[in-house]
Amino acid sequence: MTADPETTLRADARRNREQIIAAARVIFVEQGAEVPMEEIARAAGVGVGTLYRRFPDRDALIRAVAVDNFDRVLVDAKAAADEEPTSWAALVRLIHQSVELQLSVQLAMVSARALTILKEDPAVGSLRDELLEVLEVLVQGAQREKILRADVGTGDVAMLFALLLRQLSAKTPEVAKMATARCIGIMIDGLQAHPGTPLPGRPMLNTDLNR
Repeated sequence: MTADPETTLRADARRNREQIIAAARVIFVEQGAEVPMEEIARAAGVGVGTLYRRFPDRDALIRAVAVDNFDRVLVDAKAAADEEPTSWAALVRLIHQSVELQLSVQLAMVSARALTILKEDPAVGSLRDELLEVLEVLVQGAQREKILRADVGTGDVAMLFALLLRQLSAKTPEVAKMATARCIGIMIDGLQAHPGTPLPGRPMLNTDLNR
């Protein structure tokens, strides 16, 4: 049977788009959002014309990468909620997987252009809100299980994610990886309901966070 040319064309276009997004994800983390589009095309193994057919400008590519990134994290969060035996176990799993959020956090911190796109794009906002909803279910469930301390809210946990992902420079990648693992361990220990230092103020809610 001969393949339908139109179906083949659609498959090629989809593959090109996926390759461009994958290349941009890596390059944005390493070099920021202002890297030349020609470099992204070269890393993706496509021509510049192909890149611009898929993404007419840099803003469109940044938006697509951010949506893809948040979607990946949301899939991971839902999988953790469905597959783990407790809400606390799902929350811990999500914390360990939080490096996937690093791209969006870094883009927002180092690029004013990316920050504007992330704040204004409705698809990014919708995915972010859905992710916070999943996180809130896990937080409330872990508190009902008496494992997560009662004086924290979903906003507190979200802020801890953001602080964890705002990585400081390290001498080597190995040191950076170790530092992240240690911070995660300290974070998880501090979130547990064993007696600890009382927290000032009140639990932070989703509504306390800027979009």
